[in-house]
Amino acid sequence: MVQVDVKCSVANCEYWAKGNNCVASSILVSVDKHANMDTSVEFGMLDGKHKDTASDSADTCCHTFKAKSS
Repeated sequence: MVQVDVKCSVANCEYWAKGNNCVASSILVSVDKHANMDTSVEFGMLDGKHKDTASDSADTCCHTFKAKSS
């Protein structure tokens, strides 16, 4: 398995680390039209069978975000 660095500038995320690094064990990125989906309910998005396309990074969003607890 290849190690990949995932960068993130959302400093109030639970998975944000020094150097703008994402330290989540896995990440979920989807297209913007699914931005408000409830990933705990909509398992079809996570089963590997559902596929969307995006023309560039502006069409995508990260669902891994979790606000840091204060």
